[in-house]
Amino acid sequence: MRKSILITNALIVNEGKTFESDIRICSGRIDKIASSIVASETDKVLDAKGRWVLPGMIDDQVHFREPGLTAKGNLTSESAAAVAGGITSFMDMPNVNPATTTIDALNKKYDIARDRCHANYAFYLGATNDNVDEIRALRPGQACGIKVFMGASTGSMLVDNEKTLHSIFKDAQVLVATHCEDTPTILANEKLARERFGDDVPMIEHPLIRSEEACYKSSSKAVQLALEYGTRLHVLHLTTERELELFKPGPGLGKRITAEACVHHLFYSQDDYAELDTKIKCNPAIKKTSDRDALIQAVIDGRIDVIATDHAPHTEAEKAGNYFQVLAGLPLVQFALLMVLEHVQRGRFSIELATEKTSHAVADLFGIPDRGYIREGYWADLVIIDPAKPTKVRREDILYKCGWSPLEGYEFSSSIFATLVNGEIVWGADGATKQALGKPLIFQS
Repeated sequence: MRKSILITNALIVNEGKTFESDIRICSGRIDKIASSIVASETDKVLDAKGRWVLPGMIDDQVHFREPGLTAKGNLTSESAAAVAGGITSFMDMPNVNPATTTIDALNKKYDIARDRCHANYAFYLGATNDNVDEIRALRPGQACGIKVFMGASTGSMLVDNEKTLHSIFKDAQVLVATHCEDTPTILANEKLARERFGDDVPMIEHPLIRSEEACYKSSSKAVQLALEYGTRLHVLHLTTERELELFKPGPGLGKRITAEACVHHLFYSQDDYAELDTKIKCNPAIKKTSDRDALIQAVIDGRIDVIATDHAPHTEAEKAGNYFQVLAGLPLVQFALLMVLEHVQRGRFSIELATEKTSHAVADLFGIPDRGYIREGYWADLVIIDPAKPTKVRREDILYKCGWSPLEGYEFSSSIFATLVNGEIVWGADGATKQALGKPLIFQS
């Protein structure tokens, strides 16, 4: 007798529409969507009356810190926090230890992840100045993409050799995802800041050091290279109004060059450094209120194709000290979808648009089959949202291994009622599951 779940009275948000319906899930997939489905003896019934049912968020940029940096987080701890926040799939970055810069290291990372992830998972191959042969050998489907740090990074992962950059953009057979900041510009700005303040640089200087110029110089170069070689380019975490001129408005499907914004750059502005200080130090930096507002408008007009997190946990000790000692990055996955929905609650954009940017578009742009939509036959990766029940962020509820959040004390208007991954309830209605049910994501070229 097959296992099944029946979600009744749902307000389904899918493909630009919100409508009332029931959903039956069998063997991990959506079996039926209809206005009224009679429960069978094998159905576990979830009543979603008054609640939205969305395809789970697919986060195309996280740093879960495994292997080698597991004092901050690991695949199990951070994916548990992710499903608690309605994220059902994630794509993890290569700047770990050892860095994921060879196909052998990539395969080993998939081996590490097996049976340990609460959400579905995929990994990037990282670019360096001297691993072009590995990049050329990478075939579609082996990774979600190639990550290129066109700006400061850890270890050997800064790619600043012109010949290497041209080779990557020319020869990559999969999506190229870029972190765009110009290192010489940053170093020059750091030198000026040291001359003014010594080591005690105030955090409000961060968006001036990691400046608009540094971002634009690098992102415009990435776009130029992609246009020259016809590369499938995805520019990560845009932070400035100026950069938006590089991207076309409209639906993402069919674009060769796409852009992402992260939840914290849509949520915070430089005004928040006064209260949150080092807690919101991240690269690229949170910038002006006008930049944040322009990013929100770009979500609406389609210049921003995807909303993600760049979840990057550090220990509290690593977030203490002077400007140059404090590490950049924020833990975000547990509350990221609620951050997006706060914009919906405030009338900035619709729930349908939020769903497109956090799920539909990610599946489309990365070529992920059978996920990202609520369709019969698709995997049942779902999140049920209660839009009328607030969530207050309390330290005792935080699931990140690092144990803190910049959002502590903030009250969101919505809450996560339940999360389902591959047709199983992994958070909410029955509490958190201890079983890791995530599967490796499949990518179609």
